[in-house]
Amino acid sequence: MEWNLLFFFNSALLGVGLAMDAFSVSLANGLNEPGMRKKKMCVVAGVFAFFQALMPMVGWICVHTVVQYFQAFERCIPWIALVLLLFIGGKMLLEGIRSEDEEIKKREVGIADLFLQGIATSIDALSVGFTIAGYGLVMAVVCALIIAVVTFVISMAGLVIGRKFGMKFSNKATVFGGIILILIGLEIFITGVF
Repeated sequence: MEWNLLFFFNSALLGVGLAMDAFSVSLANGLNEPGMRKKKMCVVAGVFAFFQALMPMVGWICVHTVVQYFQAFERCIPWIALVLLLFIGGKMLLEGIRSEDEEIKKREVGIADLFLQGIATSIDALSVGFTIAGYGLVMAVVCALIIAVVTFVISMAGLVIGRKFGMKFSNKATVFGGIILILIGLEIFITGVF
């Protein structure tokens, strides 16, 4: 592949496609934590961007080194994403239901949850390594960086929108955010298995 406008356009489109799960999870995080500060929003979006860039590079490396092992692992990807997102979404759903009767308490997305979300939303991007297998190392890295930038912007948009609605709907937003994560997990699983 050559360095041309089509390369950058395709990389940006890959970023948009891969960032949709991160957008939805960011939306859920914004709903869950409507008081999230801008610094933390940047950290959340940055984690999603990091994993969305990392996974295609891991896939690219696998294609160029241990393809046979990656192909066996690829069947597990939908299951891993389903389990991680069901766990996180279920936890949010229960917290939202439990706190409906209680006074509204401060809810925050913890670092462990954030990393699990980052992995769960980007694990399907491992297969993008096959898509960019024809790229040289520098082109693959540039493609991954473009995906990261696109993911960061889209995730920030999800956080902003989620925060805005989270302020209005309080505990119901936490329940809704948990449902969103569960549905994303099911969607990744269904499209990956069938």
